[in-house]
Amino acid sequence: MAEDMEQPFEKSSMSNEEKRKINREQRVQMIAFAVMIGLTLLAFIAAGSDMLPGTFTIPFILLLAVVQLFLQLYYFMHLKDKDHGWPNSFMISGLVLTAPTIVALMLLIGIVKF
Repeated sequence: MAEDMEQPFEKSSMSNEEKRKINREQRVQMIAFAVMIGLTLLAFIAAGSDMLPGTFTIPFILLLAVVQLFLQLYYFMHLKDKDHGWPNSFMISGLVLTAPTIVALMLLIGIVKF
């Protein structure tokens, strides 16, 4: 038995369909990563250039951040896969609870200004 372990495997235990799925998933992950790098570079260019006014730059960068957040959740946290109902529901409920809290705190700080 031990002498068999020194020999390389002739064939993988994965089927061709499993190999295709893994290769497709790797390709999708790399494309998503490249898109996120592009979004990051776009945000750096928008912040670093003096051609864009600040009233446009800040909302633009925040929009890019929200898009990147959803891409990361969808692709890298595997929320696109089947049987992820509970993690999806927890993420959505967390966003539903935190978004009004953040808006309320921003309004409170903006209006009251202690």
